[in-house]
Amino acid sequence: RQVTAGQLRERGNALFQAGDHTAALAAYTQALSLCDAEPERAVLHRNRAACYLKLEDYAKAEADASKAIEADGRDMKALFRRSQALQKLGRLDQAVSDLQRCVSLEPKNKAFQEALRALGSSMHEKMKTMSCTDSKVEQMFQILLDPQEKDADKKQKAAQNLIVLAREEAGAEKIFQSDGVRLLTQLLDTAKADLMLAALRTLVGLCSGHRSRTAAILAALGAPRLSAVLGVEHEQVSLAACNLLHTMFDSLKEGLQKDFRGKEDAVVMDSSKDLKLLIKHLLELLALEGASSHGRDNALNLLIKVVPRKSPKENNNSLSLWVIDQGLKKILEVGSSVCEAPGSLPITENSRMSASVLLSKLYDDLKCDAERENFHHLCEDYVRSWFEGQELAGKLRAIQAVSCLLQGPADAGNRVLELEGIMTCVLSLCASVCEAHQLVAVEALIHAADKAKRASFITANGVSLLKEIYKHSERDSIRIRALVGLCKLGSAGGTDFSMKQFAEGSTMKLAKQCRKWLCNEAIDAGTRRWAVEGLAYLTFDADVKEEFVEDKAAMQAMFHLARSEDRSVLYAVASTLVNCTNSYDHEEPDPQMLELAKYAKQHIPEQHPKDKPDFVKRRVRKLLTAGVVSALSCMVKSENPALTNTCRELISRVFLALVEEAEDRGGVVAQGGGKALIPLSLEGTEAGQTKAAQALAKITITSNPEMAFPGERIYEVVRPLVSLLHLQRTGLENFEGLMALTNLAGISERLRQKILKEKALPMIEGYMFEEHELIRLAATECMCNMAMSKEVQELFLAEGSDRLKLMVLYSGEEDEKLRRAASGTLAMLTALHPSICKRIPQVTVHWLEILQALLLSPSAELQHRGAVVVMNMVTAEPEVAEQIMASEMLEILSVLAKDQDKP
Repeated sequence: RQVTAGQLRERGNALFQAGDHTAALAAYTQALSLCDAEPERAVLHRNRAACYLKLEDYAKAEADASKAIEADGRDMKALFRRSQALQKLGRLDQAVSDLQRCVSLEPKNKAFQEALRALGSSMHEKMKTMSCTDSKVEQMFQILLDPQEKDADKKQKAAQNLIVLAREEAGAEKIFQSDGVRLLTQLLDTAKADLMLAALRTLVGLCSGHRSRTAAILAALGAPRLSAVLGVEHEQVSLAACNLLHTMFDSLKEGLQKDFRGKEDAVVMDSSKDLKLLIKHLLELLALEGASSHGRDNALNLLIKVVPRKSPKENNNSLSLWVIDQGLKKILEVGSSVCEAPGSLPITENSRMSASVLLSKLYDDLKCDAERENFHHLCEDYVRSWFEGQELAGKLRAIQAVSCLLQGPADAGNRVLELEGIMTCVLSLCASVCEAHQLVAVEALIHAADKAKRASFITANGVSLLKEIYKHSERDSIRIRALVGLCKLGSAGGTDFSMKQFAEGSTMKLAKQCRKWLCNEAIDAGTRRWAVEGLAYLTFDADVKEEFVEDKAAMQAMFHLARSEDRSVLYAVASTLVNCTNSYDHEEPDPQMLELAKYAKQHIPEQHPKDKPDFVKRRVRKLLTAGVVSALSCMVKSENPALTNTCRELISRVFLALVEEAEDRGGVVAQGGGKALIPLSLEGTEAGQTKAAQALAKITITSNPEMAFPGERIYEVVRPLVSLLHLQRTGLENFEGLMALTNLAGISERLRQKILKEKALPMIEGYMFEEHELIRLAATECMCNMAMSKEVQELFLAEGSDRLKLMVLYSGEEDEKLRRAASGTLAMLTALHPSICKRIPQVTVHWLEILQALLLSPSAELQHRGAVVVMNMVTAEPEVAEQIMASEMLEILSVLAKDQDKP
């Protein structure tokens, strides 16, 4: 059918009235494409501006309103909408000008007068604040830069005031205009840690969310100076510089992504040059011998955060390609560093892991085979440059680089492992008498054993060698690594009970030795980490899991390591806990397929008897008693690259297993589990976010949400819960999400507004038509609580809507809980809106039967709801009252009125 622009506009108006602003916007946009008449186009632009205001896209609202005003300068609605958009964009002077025009066109309009008064007072406040801050800024810089000022407290207070002032837009602009950047540069150049920290933290406020200011500050300070500050020995100063650079990246990147209008565009045209300049200096810092070890770690962390695309939906991966071409070999310089070797770069225990994570993220960001082939060639060239024709020190660097790649982009690691001579060199160095050389080789062998492609070769060549090292080496640091290699090879069958790799009892002996080393505090933490690595593989065996949870000292030693500075242990701890709680994905095999497999003599995986639900439940209880929740919460707080998205997913799986039983949820919340789950549900893999959101839902269903998530935290829970309503989620996840949202919607209007803002209402309505009765019930109960909100009530009042009809019909269903939720909604709506009372007889011919059935129900709750609805309808409209009293309703009411047991 041909649809006219007028029909589309009418459809857009109806959708806007119903609260579906996105669909209304689409209708108006389509109408614009069909419409040529200038007055009609102006109206459509004006309507689109209203949609953009509701969707909080103020730049587009301002643009559309301007187009309407160009067609008709006296269009008051367009002027008012533009003033609202300008106000939100911070352009108060222009907003006032538009409002004054509205008032001159319609002087008696109280809404215009009130808006102008409110805007005037906010501008007055802003001017007052600005004039007051002028003298303060000068005074603070004077105190900080005065060499004669000896009062440390006074200086500290001035620094703190400067930082606080910079967090407010007016204050930040004032500092910037008052020659603040030059003065802050002087503070940085003093080389005094406290003054440098004050300058860096103030600069964060100046750069935050402001692209043009960031570009000006970068030009004034220079990328070399910022890079040098990042590489200083003072750990806090380096971290503050890292925070400033991250803020600068965010502000500059925002400029590449957003469609800016107005003053900003005139100042900064292209941010990509600035971004590349900063990244170039970060890459140079990685290979700079004079840079501190934590400065190097901070540079790697920054590159991990800012270079790869946030989502595969973004098309442009040019930044990753540029970094690979310019800096891959510099990243491998860190990854191939051999501790305590002459001339090696200063690194921490986390540096090589961070390099692996960065390489992995860059490799994952590649889009085609040609890009991946280039990555492989660069890695192979680097390894060859250290391996071929080099002394032993060079060969060690090459093997360390292979280890780094195997822990990161495994495909690239496997490719370099196949270079001629590498594997032979690894095996021969495993027998070296030098501990440092043996460590490098054994670690490379362990990482190679992870990869199925190499495992058969290593099983043939490496197992006997690892056993030899484990039995005869005098050094614990070597023996523990050899043991991990054996653990990895011994766990190749995963959870399959029938695929035992070692002789009966060998796995238990290895696990016992791992626990012994884990508990031995005389061994350094870096070596004890390998004991956890071993357990991460051995705990595929249910016997090992059972023994581990019985050993409270071993569990607590592992939790203690999880809280330590060495973050490379996080993945191993999370893997061990996933195994102990059986929280990995496992599907029940189809019985018919099992029979076919037996007939075809195929291998059939078997479940260990100790992996049955009762055993898992007992293990979870023991982990909870040992303090697993506080350890997991501490792991989540880590701002380290070792906390990868996969690691976050494992932690989410463990949390979901811990809150499976309702009686355990209070304890999990008390130890900080609720707080830890929120960031897990907002960032990471899709599976990880869903598991964390489901755990939050379980807590919200059975606990008091206000106590489980105190203060502002309760509002952060809404988005993860709404994500459980998406169609690709399972029925159980939908159901638990609805139940949790029902609890939140019953608490306060602000929470209901937050649920509406997250666009949950259309999904809740959709589930009210679900075939599964429990999901349908949960959605109806949720709608009942949401109906306390004025916006939702208006949807029930909208012409042509079937929402009211559905509630009336559900009040007559057989399911008592569904009737209770639907009739409760009717009771509330009829009390608040008499017009709804008039409409009930119009939505279905069965309305009288449904109300009579409620009053005749054996449930007192249903009778009460029915009586309230009837009372509201009788009060609201004489015609409806006559219809009700002409039926058998009067008789039923007379009987109920005499019932002494139901006051």
